[in-house]
Amino acid sequence: MNDPHATNDSSAGLTQAQLAHALAAATEHLRRIGVTHLPHGDVQAGARWLAQYLPSPAAAESPPPAAAAVPPPAAAAPATPNAAPPIATPPASAAPPAAENTPHKSYPLALPLAERQTQLQQMAAQVAACTRCAELVASRRQTVFGEGSAEARVVFFGEAPGAEEDQQGRPFVGRAGQLLDKMIEACTLRREDVYLLNTLKCRPPNNRNPLPDELDNCRPYFEAQLDVIQPEYIVCLGLFAAQSLLRSKLSVGRLRGRFHDYQGSKVLVTYHPSYLLRNVSAKRFAWQDLQMMMADMGVSP
Repeated sequence: MNDPHATNDSSAGLTQAQLAHALAAATEHLRRIGVTHLPHGDVQAGARWLAQYLPSPAAAESPPPAAAAVPPPAAAAPATPNAAPPIATPPASAAPPAAENTPHKSYPLALPLAERQTQLQQMAAQVAACTRCAELVASRRQTVFGEGSAEARVVFFGEAPGAEEDQQGRPFVGRAGQLLDKMIEACTLRREDVYLLNTLKCRPPNNRNPLPDELDNCRPYFEAQLDVIQPEYIVCLGLFAAQSLLRSKLSVGRLRGRFHDYQGSKVLVTYHPSYLLRNVSAKRFAWQDLQMMMADMGVSP
């Protein structure tokens, strides 16, 4: 007679360290979705669920990857005084398909809060020394890395710093930022509870649109920020944020109204606060988007 507790899951033959890593990943996943107690259940079903967090056979002989950091350069760049290390630009052939067809991926194992804060501080210092975009470097006062909680459940992802942001070195502090603060409060959140960042870390001259090569140069920075924070929700504010994160060519109007996926985060696309200041009638659509997120979060406005 077969043992009712016997399993054929992929945990067989794993070392204690590998099993501990899988359990830690599974526990972190449960914590992020709000689970605090588990009932006694089916052992075989539990083993199958845990198997998704186990290392693949090819990776079983090596330790889990280190925490996210800004990727190393693909090739050496000409030396420049006080220049930051060059940043790798993802090859065009490696770009995933449009948002609707992007396969689900997951972040690396979550870091403790203190380690997240340390990594973000190190990245901010690297961004402050970045000289990849000559025009932006020549015109900026300072870089605008991002701010907020390193373990935020919600991230608001915008386009680029404006004049006020360039002067203060903080994201969303101008008129658009004041409106965003009200939008955050309407979601029953506080500014210090969320994390704010932009696609570009420098203000484009005269607030022009970001250029494709500028977006490529800054991509490793914002991707590394998201890897460290690992938010449950990412609110893309405006066209450039949405298209950059999702690698999509669709308009905001085509992307809003449903959730997209980025590394396991639920991505909500809505209008940028600066657009809402110019087009007051669009505020009701932005509110609909935020209400959809709140309903998914289990929050009442």
